[in-house]
Formats: sequence, C-alpha cells, structure tokens
Amino acid sequence: MTIKAINVRNQFRGKIKEIIEGPVVSEVDVETPYGIVTSVITTRSIREHGLKEGVEVLALVKATEVSLAKV
Repeated sequence: MTIKAINVRNQFRGKIKEIIEGPVVSEVDVETPYGIVTSVITTRSIREHGLKEGVEVLALVKATEVSLAKV
C-alpha cells in the first residue's frame, strides 16, 4: 500500500516540533496547520529513521473510536 492509497482525511503533513525521548518509547510532537499531533513510537524507530526537530513528516492517524464529552 502506498501513502496515496490511504484516505487523505487521515493524513496530516507537518514538522516535528519536539521529541521527548524515553528508554523504550518516545513522544513525538508534530506541528500541523490544524494543531499539534502527538505520536508515541519506539525510540529505536526514531533513531533508525533519523527523526529530529524540524524534519517534515506525514502523520497517519488510525482511529477506531473517538469519544466526546460535553463541556
């Protein structure tokens, strides 16, 4: 499957704003035109893919449920 085959509504282009690195998993904040998207991925993947602040990425969102609460 190519990136083009994925529903465009589930893709957010942006740049890595911050990486909070942990020993096993890390948080990656991606700044998009719609706000910040945060991903939790393995620290190994960050190193293998050369991810760092300022790198342009495509955040692919897979969600089976979104809950809402009235405020």
